[in-house]
Amino acid sequence: MNTALSADAICREHLAGRSHPEQPARFDAVLDGLRNAGILDCLAAIEPRTITEEELLLCHTAPYLRIARHDVESGSSYLSTGDTEITPNSWDVAARAAGGVLNAVDAVLAGRARNAFCAVRPPGHHAGASRGMGFCIFNNVALAARYAQHQHGVERVLIADWDVHHGNGTQDLFYSDPSVFFFSTHQWPLYPGTGRANESGAGEGYGTTMNFPFPAGSGRTEILGAIRESLMPAMRDFRPELVLISAGFDSRIGDLLGQFTLTDEDFSDLTSALMEIAEDSAGGRIVSVLEGGYTLDGLASASAAHVKCLAGWVPAGPPQ
Repeated sequence: MNTALSADAICREHLAGRSHPEQPARFDAVLDGLRNAGILDCLAAIEPRTITEEELLLCHTAPYLRIARHDVESGSSYLSTGDTEITPNSWDVAARAAGGVLNAVDAVLAGRARNAFCAVRPPGHHAGASRGMGFCIFNNVALAARYAQHQHGVERVLIADWDVHHGNGTQDLFYSDPSVFFFSTHQWPLYPGTGRANESGAGEGYGTTMNFPFPAGSGRTEILGAIRESLMPAMRDFRPELVLISAGFDSRIGDLLGQFTLTDEDFSDLTSALMEIAEDSAGGRIVSVLEGGYTLDGLASASAAHVKCLAGWVPAGPPQ
């Protein structure tokens, strides 16, 4: 079994012609990073497809989907539910991005790949059930979790989010759900202003949300420490059957939109720690989904370090 890659060329088209940090060049930067690292041709290709409306309804409300489609097709520059910029092709691009993520879930859960990385845009972790916001239209990683449960019978899913921004949409979707554990490290204070340490879930889902807000300048010690000292012990009890990663590389040092200090080596070690969790209870099954990362050279090298670790190109010993 190998590492698979979802990289649909349509992802270049969202926001083409706009001056925006979430730019089409991000997609090319990721592929260039994988190519320059010598790993691109070693990855199994995930076939693209468009997510169905029935699948979108696993996480998003029908009224939101109608509003978002209308906003795009009417030529609006923004979703009316939030601050997400759109262009006339944004619905089609976002639907293909999400569909590719679901195909990656199929490949991993069917055993055709051990793990997968999805180089998709627009990103997703700020999108909630009834609104898009923060560059996000559909919540790709949340849809992956629900699809794994509904289509493949997976009972427990871990979503680990190391983006510099808090994944408020993902948290909201699973806040009362004990079957999906949401873990996030993020800069505080920073957009969108959620993710306090005391946000731990509600009702039956209490204790299955874990937030680590850190100040600007935080890096390896804080973020890898949170995974090893808090998440890993929790996962020995939760025992996820699938690990999903909201892989935001805007937590890398020098990013345009964040002030964390992670290095490429740190991303490799974060990946290794999550692989250890997946090996323990999920048969090694991981699907990683691109979120942020806005300095192109940093995005390229960090995503390459991440995928090389997933593919076993770097030692996977215990991170220090």
